[in-house]
Amino acid sequence: MIISYLYLFIAILSEVFATSFVKLSEGFTKIFPSILVFIGYISSSFFLSLALKNIPIGIAYALWSGLGILFVTLLGYFLYNQKLNLIEIFGIVLIISGIFTMNIFSIFFKEIS
Repeated sequence: MIISYLYLFIAILSEVFATSFVKLSEGFTKIFPSILVFIGYISSSFFLSLALKNIPIGIAYALWSGLGILFVTLLGYFLYNQKLNLIEIFGIVLIISGIFTMNIFSIFFKEIS
């Protein structure tokens, strides 16, 4: 089961990697960043498929998309100088707390049933 979460984490990092190069590809007009986008998304899909062998799809997708949002937002802040306002920060906190809640309760209710 631990290996599945490692696969999921690699999928998340691959997706974040790919997304960070979408902006640099300038509408897929720059070849090198465009190639990196495709490699990242293919890698992300591959590792997500491995993770889904043991992690429920709802939990995996919540982690994948939620942490992806967090990491891409942080990359945008540090690499592209994109500022966040309080509402955006609050929204990200809600996303992360929702992911945490889903994971905690899925473990709790799995043990009960």
